[in-house]
Amino acid sequence: MNGVQIAVALGILALIALATWAKVRTTRHDGSERDVYLAGGGLSWLYVAGAITLTNLSTDQLVGMNGNQMLLLAWWEISGFFGLLILAFVFVPIYYRNGCTTVTQLLERRYAGETAEVRLLISALFLFGNVLIYVPAGLYSGALFLNALFGGGIPLIALAAFLAAVSAAYTILGGLRAVAVMDTYSGFGVLGVALLIVLLALSAIGWDLSGVPAERLTFIGDANSPIPFHTLFTGMVFIQIYYWSTNQNITQKAMIAPNVREAQKGVLAAAVVRILIIPVIVTLPGVVAYKLLGPVGDKAYGLLVARILPAWLAGAFAAMIAAAVIAHTAAILNATVALYAVDFHPRIVGEVRDQWRLSGVATLVVTAIALVLVPVYAGANSIINLLQQLNGLSSMPILSAFIVGLVFRGVSGRAAMVGVIWGVLLYALFQFVLAPGGWVTLHYIDFMVVVLASSVAAALIANRIGGGERGIDAGIFT
Repeated sequence: MNGVQIAVALGILALIALATWAKVRTTRHDGSERDVYLAGGGLSWLYVAGAITLTNLSTDQLVGMNGNQMLLLAWWEISGFFGLLILAFVFVPIYYRNGCTTVTQLLERRYAGETAEVRLLISALFLFGNVLIYVPAGLYSGALFLNALFGGGIPLIALAAFLAAVSAAYTILGGLRAVAVMDTYSGFGVLGVALLIVLLALSAIGWDLSGVPAERLTFIGDANSPIPFHTLFTGMVFIQIYYWSTNQNITQKAMIAPNVREAQKGVLAAAVVRILIIPVIVTLPGVVAYKLLGPVGDKAYGLLVARILPAWLAGAFAAMIAAAVIAHTAAILNATVALYAVDFHPRIVGEVRDQWRLSGVATLVVTAIALVLVPVYAGANSIINLLQQLNGLSSMPILSAFIVGLVFRGVSGRAAMVGVIWGVLLYALFQFVLAPGGWVTLHYIDFMVVVLASSVAAALIANRIGGGERGIDAGIFT
């Protein structure tokens, strides 16, 4: 890319920032938790859909999924459609009815009598995942792609620092309102340009995928594939329920609407985008790259774009990719700060006197830690597969706490904590000892079912041994 193209990219990012400022500048702020972390509950369904879509869609997906160079990875997005339906019709009404800012508040109310113990444990797991995994991995994959697009002329860490600084600025200056608006405006451009890349890629090979190995075109994965077919009906189901319905990074964006109906409209709009557009843009370019360039892994998307994109569009595309990374990172930063400010700070430090100031300080700390960790992800063979495997450390244990709390009556918070801790330790044992040593040959998605079932069982057994207590909101589903 030349100086003009880089200037175009920066100009488009500036226009998105200007449009965001024009939308949010007249907003009255009261400095409350709801104001900073839920946009005051004043955004329409369009911004709910945009925030959910861009919180999920970033270079983790565009680079990571295309880096597998097979259509099979589309199942992550297709199954996400059903996860969003569960969020819309099951969990959104529960969160709104309980007035939640964080999903962990729901657990505390369910396990009344245990005060903050289970809430703090789950919140700590979310913070661990966001600070050590999601934010640095997102910055790394975004910087990696832009580095390839720029021909390697700009150091990867410099690009990551730029993306981190802009993301932090949105979070600090505008809270979730600015993040959600920016997500939505960026989303139109990101999806449009990504679809254009698909069309240009297919045109470059004459719309002919012949010569690509059958295992890269099939939707039926074998036992050695990233997604064995049978796992769609086992672990994949629970992964999607966790990610879309009990994950603070996503559910927070569903709570920015003024009421349940508006929130549901936004979630359903995001589900339509998920099923119609996302599977195509995160898989087909990678397969085309395989035909044109061979097995190049996570570099596939960047190398393909550099080869097929007209020079006059390079700057615009770089801006859209940067916008996707910024939107994704800013959304996770805001969710991370919300967890700390609402769950931890009042109990560890004291009453929060200024939510905006606390948000700013916490955002800077999290951003600095994430930047330090960016080089750690440079050695990953597949960034998306690594992320999915690491997610198991927290996803199924956290989901077990929701299942125990919402489905079973009379379970104490301490018993739920036993189940969560058991799940974390069991999955860590599998991921870092048993699987590498060949002691257990189960696919990690299958093992997630084992972790979830045994975590729920451990909680129920601990509750029986400990006598159990009925929470004031027991049986919340009914």
